[in-house]
Amino acid sequence: MLVSEDQYVIGVDYGTDSVRSVLVNARNGEEVAASVYYYPRWQQGLYCNPAQNQFRQHPLDYVEGLEYTLKECLQKAGSTIAAVVKGISIDTTGSTPIAVNRAGTPLALLPAFSENPNAMFVLWKDHTAVTEAAEINAHATRFDTNYLQYVGGIYSSEWFWAKLLHVLRADEQVRNACYSWVEHCDWIPFLLTGGTDVAQMKRSVCAAGHKALWAAAYGGLPPDQFFSSLDPLLQGYTQRLFKDTYTSDQAAGTLSPEWAERLGLSTEVVIGVGAFDAHMGAVGGQIEPYHLSKVMGTSTCDMLVAPVAEVEDKLVRGICGQVPGSVIPGMMGLEAGQSAFGDTYAWFRKLLLWPLQNLLSQSEVLSGDTAAALFNELSDNIIPALSNQAEQIPLSENDPFAIDWFNGRRTPDANQLLKGAILGLSLGSDAPRVFKALVEATCFGAKKIVDRFNEQGVPVKGLIGMGGVARKSPFIMQMMADVMDMPIRIHRSEQTCAIGAAMFAATAAGIYPKVDEAMAAMGQGFDAEYKPDPARTGIYASRYLKYKAHGEVIEALSSTPQVQVTDIQEKVVR
Repeated sequence: MLVSEDQYVIGVDYGTDSVRSVLVNARNGEEVAASVYYYPRWQQGLYCNPAQNQFRQHPLDYVEGLEYTLKECLQKAGSTIAAVVKGISIDTTGSTPIAVNRAGTPLALLPAFSENPNAMFVLWKDHTAVTEAAEINAHATRFDTNYLQYVGGIYSSEWFWAKLLHVLRADEQVRNACYSWVEHCDWIPFLLTGGTDVAQMKRSVCAAGHKALWAAAYGGLPPDQFFSSLDPLLQGYTQRLFKDTYTSDQAAGTLSPEWAERLGLSTEVVIGVGAFDAHMGAVGGQIEPYHLSKVMGTSTCDMLVAPVAEVEDKLVRGICGQVPGSVIPGMMGLEAGQSAFGDTYAWFRKLLLWPLQNLLSQSEVLSGDTAAALFNELSDNIIPALSNQAEQIPLSENDPFAIDWFNGRRTPDANQLLKGAILGLSLGSDAPRVFKALVEATCFGAKKIVDRFNEQGVPVKGLIGMGGVARKSPFIMQMMADVMDMPIRIHRSEQTCAIGAAMFAATAAGIYPKVDEAMAAMGQGFDAEYKPDPARTGIYASRYLKYKAHGEVIEALSSTPQVQVTDIQEKVVR
């Protein structure tokens, strides 16, 4: 379908560190204006405790960022364009839920809970609910119906119910005030449409199906008895949550008078049903059937779509779920990913920068301003410099190894108790060599995901790379192609998630009848492709076998402290 006149929509992308809004011409996908807002409370490290895997975000960071970026986009675009904005859609990280009252107001926005981390959004990477996830997994085996079958058979501590149960157990005040539990991607549209009753909130099939155990086969969520028999604290929550879900091509409502006045927009602006960032990012990156779309940032989210009729009887074990309509309405959406990708490189950078961060300020040679400028310069340049040096190192069977579970393992087979490892070090193992091992490990982790899809009968026929790492690091992307022994195309847009949200906004607003048509008209195409180097793929294939063997050892040690040395030796030999 061709749209002959200019019509404008806004995509809002909530990431881990910031929110970005992009104002787009729906006729051709042209980015007219963009704005970014970094969460100030998050930047200060408030409400987080990394040592306990606690990562919380204050809803005010989200609200302030929403208003700031939308206003700046509209200001940059000018009043003429602002007057004809037709729709706004939102994507967020997930599972990132929060406790709300009956009105749907997050408890952290109430004075009594304004500084309480348990009343805030529990970020996707928060793993404080490991115990609760393990209990859910054990509990599910007691039922004739397998309520975990559509989420890969393993429930994760990153997800909806585990986090709810943990918060209810951990905080009596929050437990008493909590009426319902909502995802970030569902709350922002509710906020913009002026919702005042959580029962009227339109919940996305994306979040509900992949993280909250919702399935059409169950007629909604699992029954109350499934949850109340796990812990009486969960009794009644299914009735206070939702039964129906919605795809993101549908409207959640229209802009409320309050937000219309704040933003200078019409109350006729359509607000679309929300979804997770990787799902909308896959659409912004022009996903194709059986092509794995990899959104590569702090973590990876890997999306695959296929015709429902071709895969509905195939349940891929150990992934983050398969849900009809969660990516593209009418298609089966399958999700996998890695808990740490860019975060692994950021950890290594932070490790190397420790002396500068802690000793430069004490220098008697440099002024404070010079020391700060030097630190910032080195911080910006260290990963590119390591990449350049690592690229020059000849590939060898005997290079150091790493295991990429620095934030646990998301897929295949979620296990947030696992830890990363670096193996095979010697006195010659300098920083570029260790960095190279870490990059290789993240690529090997990505290959295990592809292998799982292929093994379970859902073939991966191609790779699409998106996100900051994909666009900024040729070294990492070339290694990805070599390890996968498969080409990887890099999408042109730097804002695939926000552009995907804009595509859904154009569909929800009625500019396009289907998101497929919005994707075709507004997509920006690809500007790079990395092809596997035959001289390297064989060596990586051999090292990949060792990576899997070492991973088995690390996993055995993590789960069974008294494992016998002979058992470990046998695994390494295999």
